[in-house]
Amino acid sequence: MAIFLNERSRILVQGITGSEGGRHTRRMRAAGTNVVAGVTPGKGGQTFDGGDGTGDSRVPIPVFDTVADAVAQTGADVSVIFVPARFAKSAVVEAVDTGVPLCVVITEGIPAHDATWFWAYASAKGNHTRIIGPNCPGIASPGKSNAGIIPADITTEGRIGLVSKSGTLTYQMMYELRDIGFSTCVGIGGDPVIGTTHIDCLQAFQEDPETDAIIMIGEIGGDAEERAAAYIEQHVTKPVVGYVAGFTAPEGKTMGHAGAIVSGSSGTAQAKKEALEKVGVGVGKTPSGTAQLMREIMRAR
Repeated sequence: MAIFLNERSRILVQGITGSEGGRHTRRMRAAGTNVVAGVTPGKGGQTFDGGDGTGDSRVPIPVFDTVADAVAQTGADVSVIFVPARFAKSAVVEAVDTGVPLCVVITEGIPAHDATWFWAYASAKGNHTRIIGPNCPGIASPGKSNAGIIPADITTEGRIGLVSKSGTLTYQMMYELRDIGFSTCVGIGGDPVIGTTHIDCLQAFQEDPETDAIIMIGEIGGDAEERAAAYIEQHVTKPVVGYVAGFTAPEGKTMGHAGAIVSGSSGTAQAKKEALEKVGVGVGKTPSGTAQLMREIMRAR
């Protein structure tokens, strides 16, 4: 099993004819992901060459004007959004209105107002569409499906669940533990307003019978990690290890992600580390140290 994304998932790509959408569509398909449709307004009826650039001669991917048309004709149940930031709000709303169960928003630079608006819109519509992101690497269930920009060849299928604010640290952790493998890796993004949270993934991994242990990667800014710690204490029985990026970040300075800003003593890496350790989560001093903590847990099982 896996969480949110599996081998039965049928992917549509909003922005498939753009440079990023096209490149990553080919990469996803080369990894075995079932990409069934693309959406670019005004280009309905065209097809997209879904080959991987190495002579793959799979059937081209049909392009539709709307998400509704794509879902109706292909049964797509996951949307991956690569459209420019100024169009992202409309793209998410279209996926929500169509009732797509999972919407993965890769686009970066989306204004916080727009992200807040489409998150609230999805909530008002009954939360039938799970939003991952924005400004995230996506989600990968190794050996099953890959929706987004996470490299497909850096790890193997296994029984560790991973949820991370950082894309690059997601990749590093996947690679360091490639011999053990992962059930699902979720990059939730580091913007101030995101859809799926650490807690959402912790709950899903706790309920997944084929996930044995969980890695949670956070970073400075906000209180998401503290809230996750409280949730772990009350609801998670599987072993969890963590890492918090940003111990050396200057106070009051945004570091990479728009949400990674510390104000006074709020949102510091030390505070997050202490909150996690208080509820029994082992927190590594480095990403490699965190991987080693997980390796020890899995060896003991």
